[in-house]
Amino acid sequence: MTDPDHMARFTEVYDAHYPRVYAYAVSRAGGQLAEEVASETFCVAWLRIRDLPDEPLPWLLGIARNIVRESYRAQVRRESLAAELRTWTTTATGDVGDDVADRAEMLGALAQLSDNDREVLTLIAWQGLSPGEAAKVLGCSKATFFVRLHRARRRLAHALSTQPPAPPSRARAERKVTR
Repeated sequence: MTDPDHMARFTEVYDAHYPRVYAYAVSRAGGQLAEEVASETFCVAWLRIRDLPDEPLPWLLGIARNIVRESYRAQVRRESLAAELRTWTTTATGDVGDDVADRAEMLGALAQLSDNDREVLTLIAWQGLSPGEAAKVLGCSKATFFVRLHRARRRLAHALSTQPPAPPSRARAERKVTR
């Protein structure tokens, strides 16, 4: 796979365009991530050397743009997960059993739903995908996904309302007794 012509072409493209790809990365992602973005861009270019157009700069900048977007998406997912974990740790007011009972109730309601409904809900709530991304995963349009999401949420609400309540935790029972 190390065709000398490909290596020469890649070296020529790298030498000619690295500074501009790096500058683009600095302008879009900042100095800390620019080197990583530029390096990943040229890794992709090497892997797709046969797809390299005659004028490679726009193509390279498109790759860099996609890498920056994916980097931001990953950062948003990490921050969202961290916020969710902080919420779980800060909302435990007194007895963790209350949170466990609520979680068990939600999981019980989810178990009553079809696989399709569970998948629609978890792509958004647990995987952190946008509706557009989730629609791509399911192979449907964004509008169709919104309809499926609305219906799945409605069925989840119904499952929650018809599910028997979880037994009260000791802290809940003690609060009721002391009132």
